[in-house]
Amino acid sequence: MNHDNYVIDDMISAKAIAARVESMAADISGHFENTEKLVVIGLLRGSFMFIADLVRELSLPVEVDFLETSSYGDSMESSREVRILKDLRGEIKDRDILVVEDIVDTGHTLNHVLQLLKSRKPARMMVCALLDKPSRREVDVKADLVGFEIEDRFVVGYGIDYAQRNRNLPYIGAVRFTG
Repeated sequence: MNHDNYVIDDMISAKAIAARVESMAADISGHFENTEKLVVIGLLRGSFMFIADLVRELSLPVEVDFLETSSYGDSMESSREVRILKDLRGEIKDRDILVVEDIVDTGHTLNHVLQLLKSRKPARMMVCALLDKPSRREVDVKADLVGFEIEDRFVVGYGIDYAQRNRNLPYIGAVRFTG
């Protein structure tokens, strides 16, 4: 796909994403098989497609809630300053929670979110991320379950954007600037 000053190279197909989401959902369902209700917490905005597909594959009673954070704005670089733009609507104390992240990059956002959620004393917590870029990690944090480990490329699609564009792509693509 070609844009004004960049091209998007195919990286992970929609078919590969669907297969991995199904597999991850089976792992999550097994991990929380005895739960009364799993609170699935999506980190907006990038995780919305992933969380929608993931919860449809879970064989558990679920409640969905969202947190919105900001550390990028329209930039390709994290500011490392994480702000909570939208907090959870529901209570998570003594509840089983699954945190759903689109991509773990520097780790600052996930680390901040996990500290916040742990302070609210959930019964059990698991973190799943569609993508992980371990080469960029600046904070010692990791997801319990990762869809795909990727190299240090700026990616878009399947909910992930660049300056609010390309979220609607059904696949993950790598952005390559052309000039």
